[in-house]
Amino acid sequence: MIVTLTPNPSLDRALDVEHVELGEVNRAVAAHTDPGGKGINVSRALVAQGVASVAVLPVGGADGAHLTALLAEVGVPAVAVPVSGATRSNFTLAEIGGATTKVNAPGHVLSDAEVGALLDAVDAQLALAPRALVGAGSLPAGAGDDLYARVGALAARHGVPYVLDTSGTALTAAVAAGGVELVKPNDEELAELVGRDLVTVGDVVGAASEVIARGTRAVLVSLGSHGALLVRAEGTWWAGGAPLVAASTVGAGDTTLAGYLAAEDPATDPATRLRTAVAWGRAAVLLPGTATPTPADVHLDEVRVVVGPDPRLALKEL
Repeated sequence: MIVTLTPNPSLDRALDVEHVELGEVNRAVAAHTDPGGKGINVSRALVAQGVASVAVLPVGGADGAHLTALLAEVGVPAVAVPVSGATRSNFTLAEIGGATTKVNAPGHVLSDAEVGALLDAVDAQLALAPRALVGAGSLPAGAGDDLYARVGALAARHGVPYVLDTSGTALTAAVAAGGVELVKPNDEELAELVGRDLVTVGDVVGAASEVIARGTRAVLVSLGSHGALLVRAEGTWWAGGAPLVAASTVGAGDTTLAGYLAAEDPATDPATRLRTAVAWGRAAVLLPGTATPTPADVHLDEVRVVVGPDPRLALKEL
């Protein structure tokens, strides 16, 4: 069992359009409504591939009820913590064969009591000894920049590996606190964390090594269409494949993380875990909205892994 925490969930409403014309009336060719939020996306991807997962999230209002109902429809057990405000909706315009434009609402402002209830719900799940705890996504106002660090302390108390996918001050605070099994930034988020541009493979490896030195075991860096890099103290691996025409990139990074976590045996070699992660992510971008791939959609043989990639390579050359 893998538990996920999504402090700022949403309903993801996506429209497929031929082309977006700003300031004009745009007509959609298809519409999708899915449960949204990074941790929720991880749980959905895991369950779609037959891996047990429970999603912990705050919910409120009609959209919160809709969100939990959608999770039930796809077989994801939810621990829904009631809050006074309404769950937010995020909106995506996906151009067919082109760009994806996303607008995220800020979300409900959590009270101290609601933050406490959310932490209590996580603590109760940790007491059941899950295989891992994933904290993922942005933090709503009121949660405090240290929420993920507090969650990490709970995981450490129970001896449960803690995985984190966030950015900005929330990521900075959690990395500074240490004790994280894996962080999964993209290259821009990692650059923000270390305070400098990352142009080459060596730049990314150096930045990830700094994170590891602060008490994180591994760093999985998603590079969009250029694949992903996995950095651990004992080595570095890159994985990627041929270019794809994306239907939607929303949630692809979350599905990549789910693929990495899916191995039942944490001792599975890093190359295999990274190949699986990238294969899951590639499958996700070929699906509309935030739809999750099934086993039939995942093609491990299309992913190439390089052990110890050349540090001089520019990321855009991968």
